[in-house]
Amino acid sequence: MNLDTPRLPASMRVFERGWLSSNNVLFVDDTQAAIVDTGYATHEAQTVELVRHALGARPLDLIVNTHLHSDHCGGNARLQAEWTCDTLIPVAEADAVSAWDEHRLTFRGTGQTCERFAFSGTLAPGAALVLGGPRWDVLGAPGHDPHSVMLYCASERVLISADALWQNGFGVIFPALDGESDEGFAEQQAVLEAIAKLDVAVVVPGHGAPFTNVQEALDRAFSRLAWLRADPTRNAKNALKVLTVFKLLELRQTTFAALLDMLDGAHIMGAAAAMLAPRHAWPALMRSVLEDLAKNGALGVEGERVTAPRGSV
Repeated sequence: MNLDTPRLPASMRVFERGWLSSNNVLFVDDTQAAIVDTGYATHEAQTVELVRHALGARPLDLIVNTHLHSDHCGGNARLQAEWTCDTLIPVAEADAVSAWDEHRLTFRGTGQTCERFAFSGTLAPGAALVLGGPRWDVLGAPGHDPHSVMLYCASERVLISADALWQNGFGVIFPALDGESDEGFAEQQAVLEAIAKLDVAVVVPGHGAPFTNVQEALDRAFSRLAWLRADPTRNAKNALKVLTVFKLLELRQTTFAALLDMLDGAHIMGAAAAMLAPRHAWPALMRSVLEDLAKNGALGVEGERVTAPRGSV
């Protein structure tokens, strides 16, 4: 876990997490201590300790969520319990959070968990906030998630990109899992084009280390998007693999039957599977997905038992 990132403002610190939890970005200045994204629920105690170690006796004042996938907001409730802090979420998610509609919030659809949390304000594209001293503009970033935002600091040339741009790609295009339109792909294309127009020296992604080779990352992202867009089932298969690995990282081990049951109980996983095979063929589909993941070392398969690789987080 890298706690020191070069070329960033002195008031800004990145806690690079694994793939189960998103990165956390901590801002501290004379007026406020704020964190952008809070990781997954299974890592909430670790998130609290990272923040406490960085702040000492000082309280956390503000949580900012780029989007509400469980790996980005799963630590919200625990941080709110530790400190009385404000919380800002994307404006389009306000009604779903107020009602705690886990279907609309995707937690149930992905087979993931998130403890209920409150919010005190919202983020909308075109708005701005002050973090660590400088101004950060809120930019819409639909594609991976229709309500996601990014944060851009023009004076420091830093972009907090969430899952819209990684050094090697971007997050699953979940809106495209309906299989009936170009929804999601077109939005992701527009987001990448918008990033390309910004003056960015450092990107802080939602997962992986901050990076400076922004144009190279954009070229890879454009290429991958074109490949996915040419055959939407590629995105569906990637979604099924990602959600399966995520669940294994959380549970550490499970059974083939339990994973198969998730396709019925988690509608987003089911939508991905439905793009790839008829329901009666889902057992064969999942066997194939697990075989591919085992070949790549992403999990282990021993008979009916499926396990996460040692040392994974």
